[in-house]
Amino acid sequence: MAAGAVRLWVRTEPFLEGVLPAPPPARLGPHYLRKTAAYARARAAEGCFPRLPWPRWRRIACGKLQLGRGLAWLYFELFRSLLPPDPPRSLARAEAEAACGSARELERERSKLSVDALPFLLFLYIQQLHKVSLRRSLIGEEWPSPRSKAPGLAGKAAGDNKNWNDQEHLAFVLSHLPDLLELLLEPEQLSASSHSTPSSRVSYEAVCALGFLIEGTVNKSGRVCPLQELALWQPCHDHNGYSEVSRTFLFSKLESWLRSCLTTNPFGMTACLRAGKKLAWAQQVEGTTRRAKVACNSPVVPGVLPMVIMSQVYKQTLAKSSDTLLGAQVRIHRCNESFIYLLSPLRCVTIEKCRSSTVVLGPVQGSVHVQACHSLRLIVVCHRLSLSATTACTFHILTPTQPLILSGNQAVSFAPFHTHYPMLEDHMAQVGLATLPNYWDSPVLVCGDSGDAAFRLLPPSDFHTFVIPFEMEGDTTETPGGLPQAYQRVLSQREQKVQLWQRAVKEAALTKVLGRG
Repeated sequence: MAAGAVRLWVRTEPFLEGVLPAPPPARLGPHYLRKTAAYARARAAEGCFPRLPWPRWRRIACGKLQLGRGLAWLYFELFRSLLPPDPPRSLARAEAEAACGSARELERERSKLSVDALPFLLFLYIQQLHKVSLRRSLIGEEWPSPRSKAPGLAGKAAGDNKNWNDQEHLAFVLSHLPDLLELLLEPEQLSASSHSTPSSRVSYEAVCALGFLIEGTVNKSGRVCPLQELALWQPCHDHNGYSEVSRTFLFSKLESWLRSCLTTNPFGMTACLRAGKKLAWAQQVEGTTRRAKVACNSPVVPGVLPMVIMSQVYKQTLAKSSDTLLGAQVRIHRCNESFIYLLSPLRCVTIEKCRSSTVVLGPVQGSVHVQACHSLRLIVVCHRLSLSATTACTFHILTPTQPLILSGNQAVSFAPFHTHYPMLEDHMAQVGLATLPNYWDSPVLVCGDSGDAAFRLLPPSDFHTFVIPFEMEGDTTETPGGLPQAYQRVLSQREQKVQLWQRAVKEAALTKVLGRG
């Protein structure tokens, strides 16, 4: 009875921010990841386990999993971005990378980094979320179906984005739970075929690693607890097979206990859409009288990030800067012919199916993903930008990582970040983003199908600055980091032409009275 008071759910962050919205490489499946786990454990004396340094992972990824070096670093760095935020350390690392004068120096700097091996293996496994299954597509399950859809803002389904759909996350973990647990087993607990046996036991360290994906609460206490804390709760021992002598869990009982306790995330997208409150806008400057459809949860539970979902903003100018947005996970969906300003530090942002709109964001600590948008202009300082199925979009960005171009993009333009608002530099410091390094002009194709024609760098002749038309308190008075020389030169030339024209008008001593012809 007491054990039934435990409620577990799948954490949003690993799937929302950590899973690339593209099919994974073939060798990131269960078979090769089990081999990777065995390889790392067998070389613990060489420094591969329990911490996995970047040079060791690079060797495994490139040699065993046949990943490219760039993709190996992408997964490694993407996992590190999911760790608890540490802005001072992020700024120090950015400064160290910016000081590197060569690729060799940069590699030497990266060689100092490492990750926890077991959670990293789980992170690699959940990249299967976007794996295309031929069998499922043939029987119709690969397409969104009623059993996996979350409600939309207008009562329609909103489950077409797997990274946001917490019901998809739950279904994925439940269907892959044996594989996930086997990935964490010590070698002596596995059979000759690398699977569990009836007597297999799961270590306490493995359950701690599983906490990367699962958390929960007990007795509706309002406190979010890590998985290992709940698993060690005395009333649960009979159900999850915990032994205080060996500090391990019986595999079969642990799996059964997890299945019985797992439920929908009370702080996920589904709960936000069903019970979220409306967001009050600081500015609704112009537009139609129909207000945007917005759902916002502002949980009072420590450690839970707020979530903001907006949809169907049409021919409006909306702006907000408040604590409601601080560290929020934001989804902007089906917004057309609008200007949207979210001028607060954000955790991650997804923009999808928007057309002919301008979106200006405060610094984004994690990733910004743009999907299925047309004629969108995005202005943002962010840790990472990724694009899929976008057309005729322009991105004015400042980012310490290479923008990721996934499949289906056409006529994409990249340009330097070119605006400011008074609190911008303070907000950048809060999320650990610096002005250098800045890879706005170095996008990389990942699973791309359009080649180099998918993007271009905006010609300086087409470049113009952007003014944020709101008054705020703060110290930032110019674009952080300045502009690249070629773009600054064009702006200076334009300014000189304006000054010459103004001088010519002044010296002509023109009057307001029109002469008669």
